[in-house]
Amino acid sequence: QAQLVESGGGLVQAGGSLRLSCAASGRTFNILGMGWFRQAPGKEREFVAAINSSGGRTDYADSVKGRFTISRDNTKNTVNLQMGSLTPEDTAVYFCATAKGTGVYSRPTSYTYWGQGTQVTVSS
Repeated sequence: QAQLVESGGGLVQAGGSLRLSCAASGRTFNILGMGWFRQAPGKEREFVAAINSSGGRTDYADSVKGRFTISRDNTKNTVNLQMGSLTPEDTAVYFCATAKGTGVYSRPTSYTYWGQGTQVTVSS
């Protein structure tokens, strides 16, 4: 069973940047895809970015393309989300998750283990 712990959230002004990290435990980390999702108050959880097991393939929600970058370090069992040009619409709790397979997936149902989330607040 994997355990995921997110960090790096906080309060930032519009136009600023943040880097989220997700530390994963478990022997299967290196062979599974990983993803980031977010959930704003009163809204459903939505896909942000995903990366395959090797790190060679990524996918992004249209709303974050060109602003966010997902990466992973399989030697450290971490996955990161570099966020730039932040807007108040990016305010949400951000979750990392472990996929059921090795590829990139945008549906929450394609993921098994989830972290507790980290709050990102962007002020205008």
